[in-house]
Amino acid sequence: MKLALYSGTFDPITKGHKEIIKRASKMCDKLIVAVLNNSTKKTLFSLEERKEMVEEVLKDIENIEVVEHSGLLANYMNEIGCKYIIRGLRAVIDYEYELSLAYGNYDISNGEIETVFIPASKEYLYVSSSVVRELALYKGKLDNYLDEVVIEKIKKRFEE
Repeated sequence: MKLALYSGTFDPITKGHKEIIKRASKMCDKLIVAVLNNSTKKTLFSLEERKEMVEEVLKDIENIEVVEHSGLLANYMNEIGCKYIIRGLRAVIDYEYELSLAYGNYDISNGEIETVFIPASKEYLYVSSSVVRELALYKGKLDNYLDEVVIEKIKKRFEE
């Protein structure tokens, strides 16, 4: 696999995301990490802020490129000549949703885009950005779920 893509809203990027990205980066020559502007989600951080956090957290992984993206992911993948989407799977609840996305991307790309699933490590099975945001709101312990740079930003956001 020469070029692959991993996408997400990353609001904020968690250690679970980072772990999947590290593992995926070993499977390809270059991994595009697309920070998505999802119009159906209300985010805590702006697209630019999320991209900056992702870049900071992933700065030690050499073969990645972080980009912002709005619109149909399959179209972007076609533009850059990418045929593989990497997706992380946590618990069974992720499977149905991710499978529907995989089939959708396969169909709209006329069979050109394949999805590769990577199961999350046990310690990150129940880590999600929404859980982390709620923990932060109520001043819960975040260091098991977020890198320090992200903890600082999310604490500051909830102080505002």
